[in-house]
Amino acid sequence: MAVSTIAVAFLTLLLIVLIGIVFDIIGVAVTSADEKPFHSMAARKVPGAQEAIKLLRNAERVSSICNDVVGDICGVVSGSAAATIAAQALRSFEFRFPQIVSLLMSALIAGLTVGGKAIGKSYAIGSCTKIVYGVGKMIWAIRNIFNRTNKR
Repeated sequence: MAVSTIAVAFLTLLLIVLIGIVFDIIGVAVTSADEKPFHSMAARKVPGAQEAIKLLRNAERVSSICNDVVGDICGVVSGSAAATIAAQALRSFEFRFPQIVSLLMSALIAGLTVGGKAIGKSYAIGSCTKIVYGVGKMIWAIRNIFNRTNKR
């Protein structure tokens, strides 16, 4: 029972770290993308292009929310979750050096977060147009889903 609970908690922790990395990628992509390709797409009425332009015109706010707000929340929550998982592991299993468990959890989460964000930033800068368009398409799709359900 304890092993499965710890495994689920660890997967949840990895999901929290991944959310922080993805939002960091979005924030960097929005600040480094150019608006020009999206004007051409919007003129051809490509779904998501208008939303991408709105993201780019509000790049400072989008970046602040994605990088600072969501990133900081994910960082705090992942740190707390790592401490909780370490405490649960210490209660469930015998360790010769219990201090190492919490130290390893902290190091693992810090390494995944910092390394993931570093790799993500490189990817975001190199693929900023593709990322911003993808986010624009997601916003467009979500709006259309809600517009369809509201019209019924």
